[in-house]
Amino acid sequence: MYDTITIKIGSNVLASDGGGLNEKRVSELVDEIANLHKEGKKIILVSSGAVASGRGILQVDSKMDQVSQRQLLSSVGQVKLINLYASLFEKHKINVGQVLVTKEDFRTRGHYLNMKNCLSALWDNNVLPIVNENDAVSVTALMFTDNDELSGMMAAMMDCEALYILSNIDGIFNGNPTKEGVEVIRQIQAGKTDLAKYISTSKSNFGRGGMLTKCRIARKTAASGIQVHIANGLKPNILTELTKNSSEVVHTHFIGDQPSPAIKKWMAYSEGFTKAEIVINKGAIKALYSSKATSVLLAGVTAINGQFKKGDLLKIMGEDGHLLGIGKAKYDRENAEKHMNDPKYKPLIHYDYLFVFPEIM
Repeated sequence: MYDTITIKIGSNVLASDGGGLNEKRVSELVDEIANLHKEGKKIILVSSGAVASGRGILQVDSKMDQVSQRQLLSSVGQVKLINLYASLFEKHKINVGQVLVTKEDFRTRGHYLNMKNCLSALWDNNVLPIVNENDAVSVTALMFTDNDELSGMMAAMMDCEALYILSNIDGIFNGNPTKEGVEVIRQIQAGKTDLAKYISTSKSNFGRGGMLTKCRIARKTAASGIQVHIANGLKPNILTELTKNSSEVVHTHFIGDQPSPAIKKWMAYSEGFTKAEIVINKGAIKALYSSKATSVLLAGVTAINGQFKKGDLLKIMGEDGHLLGIGKAKYDRENAEKHMNDPKYKPLIHYDYLFVFPEIM
């Protein structure tokens, strides 16, 4: 079904009840991934579990601050996690490569392409990349929301056809999963349904993100043309079933839009690297979400907040404060202000360098 897949495995799938790793479950998932690899599929494995692994090794002083605890546990736990993966894949005669990243690695297009080259080299040499955030050096302001965000960025960067997000529940439910009659939403199309009312904002004991985060990342990733599947990673043969016949698996499929160019896929995850923001009126918003390719014109801009130069990334905001998209400035703020009343002046953001988020995030 898919030839290029990013697989994200959450902490709650890998962690044992008493702390540490559930090595039996890790081994089962490795067997499935190995089979996909042997079929010629190109896989990126984004694996959580370093902190959970560290908790199975160390007893941490409760007085230690949370940031230091995370750095300590991830630093120790990552060694065990990657060694476990390496030994399990070795049984299948598959080499793995460890790639530890921070959000800073995505800041510039140059860094981004350098990282893409690294992943491509691993793929070209039949090495399976295992990716995780470098929690030992990441600080709060520069951390990914969680590995869901990282997996979406990896899938977009490597032009994957699909992203599998494995959690400890079956997908996105249309209500509280503990209540009778509540079901998994099987398919979601970008911008069609407001899902916030259905989704719990609670977070797990091991991971940083909840289902709301997963939903937002899934929508953003699907909007760039990637098929996203959120499924239960505790179910036997889940990866095999998703790949062979996903329609028969009870899970949530975020249907991918038309594939976006590579530059737009990078921009989709660049919100944290913008230099300034522009506010646009209702007419400009309507044009932005029309079926016709539309650039951002100065005529629709009602406010500019912050300084920017040509080539800087800008947040595009609605007048209600809603984030609509990310775009690359064709000229600086001084030029923009000079021509604000010139309806025929060239676009501030050209369509080719504009990523618009789904209408309902």
